[in-house]
Amino acid sequence: MTRPSIYDEPAVVRRAERRGALRRWTGNGTVAAATMLGAALLALVVANTPLYDAVESLLAQPLALGVGPLEVSLTVEAFVNDFLMAVFFLLVGIELKYEMTVGQLRRPRQAALPMLAAVGGVCVPALIYAALNLGGAAHGWAVPIATDIAFALGVLSLLGDRVSPETKVFFQTLAIADDILAIVVIALFYGQTPDLAWCAAALVAVAALAALNRARVYAAAPYVAVGLVLWACLYKSGIHATLAGVALAFALPSRSDVRLDELGGWLAARARDLDDTYDDEHHVLGQHDFTEGAVRVERVMHHVTPPLQRMERHVSTFVNFLVLPLFAFVNAELHLVGANLGAVLASPVAHGVYLGAVVGKPVGIILVTAALVRAGFACLPRGMDWAQVACVGLMGGVGFTMSILITGLAFADPADAVAAKCAILLGSLTSAALGLAFGRLALRGGGRTRRSRRVGSGRERPFSPPRGSRPGQGVS
Repeated sequence: MTRPSIYDEPAVVRRAERRGALRRWTGNGTVAAATMLGAALLALVVANTPLYDAVESLLAQPLALGVGPLEVSLTVEAFVNDFLMAVFFLLVGIELKYEMTVGQLRRPRQAALPMLAAVGGVCVPALIYAALNLGGAAHGWAVPIATDIAFALGVLSLLGDRVSPETKVFFQTLAIADDILAIVVIALFYGQTPDLAWCAAALVAVAALAALNRARVYAAAPYVAVGLVLWACLYKSGIHATLAGVALAFALPSRSDVRLDELGGWLAARARDLDDTYDDEHHVLGQHDFTEGAVRVERVMHHVTPPLQRMERHVSTFVNFLVLPLFAFVNAELHLVGANLGAVLASPVAHGVYLGAVVGKPVGIILVTAALVRAGFACLPRGMDWAQVACVGLMGGVGFTMSILITGLAFADPADAVAAKCAILLGSLTSAALGLAFGRLALRGGGRTRRSRRVGSGRERPFSPPRGSRPGQGVS
């Protein structure tokens, strides 16, 4: 028997149902990845039509953010790449903190295999690129190192139950480690010469965020205000300003300020109070005791959810359906009209990025995983075999967001940037096609894969997600 809705008006019930359906739709990672891909394809079309000059003019328009000494002057394109992408990095940081608190990264031993596999998936592509660009545009070595987990998991989902849940968790953990490495690379190798005064101001802002956390401030607004100041300081310092999002995420409290063990009893008491004070013969506007009691319950329930989780709920849809599509549209444009496609495809930059992603990623991931298992350091997760490892390796070459971001930082020569972007798109499509084809041919259902054992040991080691983990919710 269906329980009656708590809402009174049928129209309100229908709107609530539509909102629920919309939340399920916007929470679907495949839909988000498809939206970003659509924006990238639109950018490719626009870049090769008469609209190109108008769009370029719009992206070059100046903007000013902030007040007084914190005022920042930038273009529309820089606003997308430096400010809006800081919100994306905020979501990445939230995901990292979540996994470090209750997910796969809270147990280093359990997460060691996919995390070290991610290191292999970063080092081998970088070495392939560097080998093909010695004496040339070697500064772009980091372009092929990143996996776009939104795209990759979207493609992986097309294989259905051929991929085991443990494999998806393994891939999610690998991608999170990949995110950490990409963030470190951007911070260390792709900033400008730092301005020491603004660096000191940024450190003060970071200290303020830490002080808010230490003082048990559970309102999100003070953190956001200090985070905006931190972004402005980083932008002026020459360090990539998007890192402010990561710092803000790690400062947000991950605990509730409500005594959760007492919540059930408190709500039961408040429910009795509401029953006692409500009078169905009078208009609700005149029942002050009832409405004040309801507001009190509302305030407490708002604080049940930790600020970290509240922030994720507020920004995830904004990032997935506005920030990332805008970023894709602004950065995926390839103006090929009149370009020498032969020169683009013959560029060592294109070769390094393409082979780094398509060859280097799977080779690095698979070889490191095999070496660690054969050495007895770790074992494959239960429900995951070597065919699934190979599929993960192939999917690791699907890169977009971080790769294009690093391209904008690494190449001053527009020709090199165009070659890198072409290689990123072609490499991602190739990796996705190879992963899907291999999965269709080699995988026979994730629930029936052989259980892997530690070499030299008869014991099986599971890699099942701990309670509260969220496999499949990666954003980058």
